[in-house]
Amino acid sequence: MLTYDSAGFRLDGRPLRILSGAVHYARTRPGQWPQRLAAVRAMGLNTVETYVPWNLHEPAPGRYERLAELGEFLDEAARQGLWAIVRPGPYICAEWDNGGLPGWLTARVGRRARTSDPEYLAAVDAFFDVLLPAVVARQGDRGGNVLMVQVENEYGSFGSDGAYLRHLADGLRDRGVTVPLFTSDGPEDHMLTGGTLPGVLATVNFGSDPEEAFAALRRHRPADPPFCMEYWNGWFDHWGRPHHTRDAENAAGTLRRILAAGGSVNLYMAHGGTSFGTTAGANHADPPFNSTDWEHSPFQPVTTSYDYDAPLDERGAPTAKYRLFREVLAEFAAARPEEARYLDDREPALPPVAPVLPAAVVPLTERAALPFGPAVSSPVPPTFEELGLEHGLVRYTAELPGPRPPLPLTVEGLRDRATLRVDGGRTAELERGTGQEPPQVAGGARIELLVESLGRVNYGPQVGETKGVTGGVRHERQYVHGWRAEPLPLDPLPAAEFTAGDGEGLARGTLDLAETGDAFLAVPGGHHGYLWANGFLLGRYDARGPQRTLYCPQPVLRPGRNTFVLLELGDAAPDRIELRPEAGLG
Repeated sequence: MLTYDSAGFRLDGRPLRILSGAVHYARTRPGQWPQRLAAVRAMGLNTVETYVPWNLHEPAPGRYERLAELGEFLDEAARQGLWAIVRPGPYICAEWDNGGLPGWLTARVGRRARTSDPEYLAAVDAFFDVLLPAVVARQGDRGGNVLMVQVENEYGSFGSDGAYLRHLADGLRDRGVTVPLFTSDGPEDHMLTGGTLPGVLATVNFGSDPEEAFAALRRHRPADPPFCMEYWNGWFDHWGRPHHTRDAENAAGTLRRILAAGGSVNLYMAHGGTSFGTTAGANHADPPFNSTDWEHSPFQPVTTSYDYDAPLDERGAPTAKYRLFREVLAEFAAARPEEARYLDDREPALPPVAPVLPAAVVPLTERAALPFGPAVSSPVPPTFEELGLEHGLVRYTAELPGPRPPLPLTVEGLRDRATLRVDGGRTAELERGTGQEPPQVAGGARIELLVESLGRVNYGPQVGETKGVTGGVRHERQYVHGWRAEPLPLDPLPAAEFTAGDGEGLARGTLDLAETGDAFLAVPGGHHGYLWANGFLLGRYDARGPQRTLYCPQPVLRPGRNTFVLLELGDAAPDRIELRPEAGLG
């Protein structure tokens, strides 16, 4: 049984300093979990922490998928001798699409999300009914490895609905959670007052100045032990902006200060992994923004790679930060031999990492038209959510009234990027939030907008945004009515008829492998689009960088023939994919 007081934690009466690392089971492949978790233990950590992305498990109301993965991940952690911390949401942030909230739900409840609104809570309760039994059965007081469970996530950064937090905490208890509950917030007064609950352990998140952060926590919660639930030892990247790294010595020094202050810690991240498919989120900065340059747009989509400059890199290999962290953790373990160290007494060992495949070229020799779904007619352009589409593409078409001279064509509420064709010819690339001058289009033309979503905002007041054309299309001041909308989901890979030759749309190529390994895939000459390996959507690529390669994990590949499919959405028509010997993150 885990207990705590202001001095720290005790497990079955024995002192326990929780030394945790974040590994998101959804950002790795199940076949990679043993290596990642063994490496976490070999670093000197005794616990793994993971988020639960609701929208991964309930992509449509009442349709549940991949629910077994959380339990399987926790079981693998136990096999590796690790305790576990579970953060089931319902909101997780995590630079994950919509902060983990289902798009179908937030489109329905709008600004009532993350409040005590009955409709929103009913959806949360229904999800927790099916999710939590796997957590309850694996709790430490039932012979399992789950030490703690979180109530919401950084709620003090968002709202102040205490009744909402109380409903979640009571719901966890009512569903059988008996291990300690906790909240996590920034170490600021308004966050610690808005995001905490009486009787629930409070923890803080930060990347520097641990003494100041723990002092703020003590002011609010003098009876709680110092615990940094997210020690940000790296950072994430946005498309079109610089790649983030943090000096390893600096990061190790801050970890030493956290431990010297008597704190428990969760490294965010121990291993970041990859936001496969369309799971990467986005951020939205505050205005004003006057530049038409993409990198100054307030909308900032997160890259596919979630390497995070973590101690274990995107493919699970140890970095300089890993080695320095291991030295710091060993130093403090030697100074406190009375503390429990791991779930069992095995000596931890750093496991090998999968090999990286050598450089190779995959020629793209076949093409296929995009297989859009059935058209929906509407007076105004329907949003993705109204079309039942979580992410992907929608082709909107309409006829402009005419004759009339060229007039500005304005797409209101574009989310997030579109190619405009006029009478079949590519005319403009439109970007959300860039302040572009609207293109001039004459009356009587047939217009087509191919709209792509780039991840829902995952943090701040714009969480829950809708996608597509959300405000209408105007020709000068007059709204254009009479639209056809054709959706195209991208995950799983849409079925298409491929033939040899050139053309726009999907491109396909094959590569024969004698043996498998990890791969780093690049699209030379490509502007932006999506890449699949053996039907698995690796994610988005974008020539703006900083990320230049997509990580393809070994479990996705197989000996023999492997098939790669590319969807290029820019002007280019790439003729090949390249396997490169190392990651290109910027």
